[in-house]
Amino acid sequence: MDFIPGSQTTTPLVDALQACAKKHHAPFYTPGHKRGQGISQRLADLLGTAVFPADLPELPELDNLFAPEGVIQEAQELAAAAFGAERTWFLVNGSTCGLMAAILATCSEGDKIILPRNIHSSAIHGLILSGAIPIFVNPEYDLELNIAHSITSSGVADALKQHPDAKAVMMVYPTYYGVCGDIRAIAQIAHQHGIPLLVDEAHGAHFAFHPDLPTSALAAGADLTVQSTHKVLGALTQASMLHVQGNRVNCDRLSKALQLVQSTSPSYLLLASLDAARQQMALHGEALMAKTLQLAEEAITQISQISGLSVLKTAKTPGFVALDKTRLSVKVSDLGWTGFEADEILHQQLGVTAELPSLHSLTFIISLGNTPSDIVQMVSALRILVQERSPTTSIAPYLDVFTRWKAEFLQIHPSSFVLHPSISPRQAFFSQTQTLPVEKTVERISAELICPYPPGIPVLMPGEAIAPSALDYLQQILALGGSITGCSDPTLKTLKVVR
Repeated sequence: MDFIPGSQTTTPLVDALQACAKKHHAPFYTPGHKRGQGISQRLADLLGTAVFPADLPELPELDNLFAPEGVIQEAQELAAAAFGAERTWFLVNGSTCGLMAAILATCSEGDKIILPRNIHSSAIHGLILSGAIPIFVNPEYDLELNIAHSITSSGVADALKQHPDAKAVMMVYPTYYGVCGDIRAIAQIAHQHGIPLLVDEAHGAHFAFHPDLPTSALAAGADLTVQSTHKVLGALTQASMLHVQGNRVNCDRLSKALQLVQSTSPSYLLLASLDAARQQMALHGEALMAKTLQLAEEAITQISQISGLSVLKTAKTPGFVALDKTRLSVKVSDLGWTGFEADEILHQQLGVTAELPSLHSLTFIISLGNTPSDIVQMVSALRILVQERSPTTSIAPYLDVFTRWKAEFLQIHPSSFVLHPSISPRQAFFSQTQTLPVEKTVERISAELICPYPPGIPVLMPGEAIAPSALDYLQQILALGGSITGCSDPTLKTLKVVR
């Protein structure tokens, strides 16, 4: 299909889907509910009936996600222009598939890639699929809040000095807590070595649309960035984008990699939501972000006036050069609370749900969908938490164990220390494994990726040896209601190790 890319006011994919949904015909194609006629009444009661005629497959009018020539291609080109990319791909399997594809597109089996130890688990899955060898750079660590910030340019430079044959650098920008590292310097170092900078920008899709937000990854020199459009903008859950600029990433190989990790039956509801979210931000992004930033500033001002609470604003570390002001991390530990316990009270009793509880704090996302009344409710709930409730669990026992683990971990793996596992994640994944009682797994090679919050650093990773202090730490996290992902035994009484 020949076309001239239209104005950002247009929504080619939304328009085509709407036309198909309104077209009356006899449907002898998937999905089986046939435009809603066969849908469960329970689901219809929940969602209404208007959405189902638009739940369509790859009809001729709707283009093909993996070989776009029509409305998908046009929508992706409009998105590239809006977000500052040379080329954009729509993702229906979330940023997860984008990060995996980024590694598959740049690394073959045995190739090295520089990446932070607090990388998202999907990047580890990319290592398993590709067979790439991770060279981990530890992020800077916030000793006050016990959270990880960004890797530093010096850490990346050291890693590349030790491993000049690395094929790519990957970083997280921003972190879950909204903290941004020195991405410009890291991009320059990667480019000096002739390799691309890949960025997990899942939480930064809004950065390009307001000058008071951190610089977007593409504007700072990234070669490839993956954004969760659904996390902070107006797309449906699971809808994300991958952006590329320059020639350091092979786009043909990237397209093939995306075919490996995306569904061959993509949801057009998700695809259309990306088209609509792009148009919304292209036309109204700065105004929407100005309103969002104003709400965040009001929340910060009011919370800072509540005795015993504080909001993360800055940190004296090279891993913290900018902060997304729409991401509020409220420290509650000075009141004797763990973030887990405070989160439970807020969610179950006070009608306020945070994005992420951690040991010392609660992290809230303020986005274009929030209202002034949301801020009033959040601040009121925090006041009630401080004034009328007292913690039932002391964090002191946990802190003792955490301090021991942190001291051992940081002594062996200080910030910017370069390390890699005993065997590759792929080797560990495909090795024969055995399940052992947790007390018998010390110094064995982990076959599982186990990541607690806090601090967001994977404590156990496929291919790495298991330290006793790490096991103590994980068990204390569970005892205090923390979240641990990746273990086959959620009680942590057993672990899988390489046989």
